[in-house]
Amino acid sequence: MSVLRVMVGAAGLALLGVGVSLLLDVRDLTDVLVWLGGAVVLHDVLIAPLVLLVGLGLVRGDVRGPVRGALLVAGALTAVALPPLLRPGPRGNSSVLPLDYPRNWLLALVAVATVTAVLVTVQGVRRSRRRPPS
Repeated sequence: MSVLRVMVGAAGLALLGVGVSLLLDVRDLTDVLVWLGGAVVLHDVLIAPLVLLVGLGLVRGDVRGPVRGALLVAGALTAVALPPLLRPGPRGNSSVLPLDYPRNWLLALVAVATVTAVLVTVQGVRRSRRRPPS
């Protein structure tokens, strides 16, 4: 097992501990558990099948992996952003959701698409350099 894998695993366990400690401070744990269950159902029923279908049907060759990864990240970002995105109308307390969440969500999706495009381009350039001239 590599050192990097052990370090990433340790960081993941540390973050898991932070999450559990934050859950212990929640007054109404039922709402949190319902939200987490809904996130799992959203992923398993909608996001994962959609990513697989798009990856199988629309994308060919070596770009399939990066596109699937980008779709998975975009779906997860959307699932996390849904509560503030679906909150209707103006708020009585402007400090509750003070940011422009739709704009920030779109910027995050653009960043995912940009990183994916750069990755696919770099892979294509590397692949073309490896091929001997005919």
